[in-house]
Amino acid sequence: MKQDSQMFGTEKISKILWNMAPPVMLAQLIQALYNIVDSFFVGRYSESGLTALSIIYPIQLLMIAFAVGTGVGINTCMAHYLGLSEDEKADEIGGIGTPLTLFMWAVFAVFCYFFMPAYAKMSTDSAEVIKEVVMYGRIVCVFSFGLFLESIWTKILQANGDMKTPMIAQIAGAVTNIVLDPLLIFGMFGLPKMGIAGAAAATVVGQIVAALIVMRRGFRKSPALSVYLPDIRKIYKMGIPNILMQSAYTFYIFGLNMVLATFSDQAVTVLGLYYKWQAFFFIPLGAMQTCIVPILSYNYATMKIDRCKKTLSLALIYGVSLMMIGVLCFELMPGQMLHVFSHDAEVIRIGKVAFRIIAVSFIPLVTSLTFPVFFQAVGKAFTSSMLTVIRTVFLFVPLGYAFSRIGLNFFWLTFPVTDIITSIAGFLLYRRFLRFTKSS
Repeated sequence: MKQDSQMFGTEKISKILWNMAPPVMLAQLIQALYNIVDSFFVGRYSESGLTALSIIYPIQLLMIAFAVGTGVGINTCMAHYLGLSEDEKADEIGGIGTPLTLFMWAVFAVFCYFFMPAYAKMSTDSAEVIKEVVMYGRIVCVFSFGLFLESIWTKILQANGDMKTPMIAQIAGAVTNIVLDPLLIFGMFGLPKMGIAGAAAATVVGQIVAALIVMRRGFRKSPALSVYLPDIRKIYKMGIPNILMQSAYTFYIFGLNMVLATFSDQAVTVLGLYYKWQAFFFIPLGAMQTCIVPILSYNYATMKIDRCKKTLSLALIYGVSLMMIGVLCFELMPGQMLHVFSHDAEVIRIGKVAFRIIAVSFIPLVTSLTFPVFFQAVGKAFTSSMLTVIRTVFLFVPLGYAFSRIGLNFFWLTFPVTDIITSIAGFLLYRRFLRFTKSS
């Protein structure tokens, strides 16, 4: 493992990215396909179920935020210590991961179980949708221990340069989910017809399968209790920006759902379908963000600033180049993309306008999302968090509300305007970082 991590400081950056990115992209591709297939079968079961998935999506994002954000904190700390050749300290950090994530899971499971009915009623007035939100939400939250454990063990492996084991785990989990979806939703081959509860059950079984695969190489022995508090502080110093960034998605999507609910349930459904397709087309960007964290952290620990700059530049170039595929699809074939999930004429009408306007944001979104990851990886948690807060708190929901006052079609301008402003702010903060680094 040590030899694998040493490549971060010696190998050509482009070669590292091209070696690391494909396994991550493949795993995320399968994950994205699972999201699409999940929505496809639920949409065939009922339109209310599709709306329920859109409403529960922010809660799922919140769970992922804490699970992945904690994993990123562990990943960054481990990569830092590996860069300093302190392997025992790196394993100590990794050993805290399992107990810490199980504690988080327990808190989420209890809170979400009791909070779910109130959350559903805040998001819709439809009794049928409320029922399905509560049913689906309780299952995916209470049985989410697989999600939490897989996220931590995956980041431990990635800190050591192992991208293939997480790839295998995520593919196996997603395939399990895809296979079980129609069987449990529609009650095929003698299985009970569970409807939207079947989709939720398929999701958690897939997460457990993925966790079991990464457990063997990702699990680390728990260290002495005396190191827990200082090490947890270090983990969250590095992980809080990612948690904040992911959590902010939860609250801004919830806020946008609230704004769209003033128009119609179909408008809420369109936003949910956009995020389903977004997960598919943002695979290259997500893979680059995953890959650059250990590279940046490793090299910044040894003050190899030129390698950090090169890593960021290549990630942005690759990200923009690959995101053009998403731009073309959203601009040229929005109707076909929407028809995959829904045949509701109003959803298609609203969605065609929305997809074409949102696609304009894809290029500035590369920089608006990558700069916070860069600052997080080099230990500038406040700067990373500030960019996230600017984007999600001060821009997204306020702009969404302001544009909605003009009309539904104008609401979608929120996306490109937000990411252009955030990208400008990120570039200015990056220049300030470089000046400070040179002077010190």
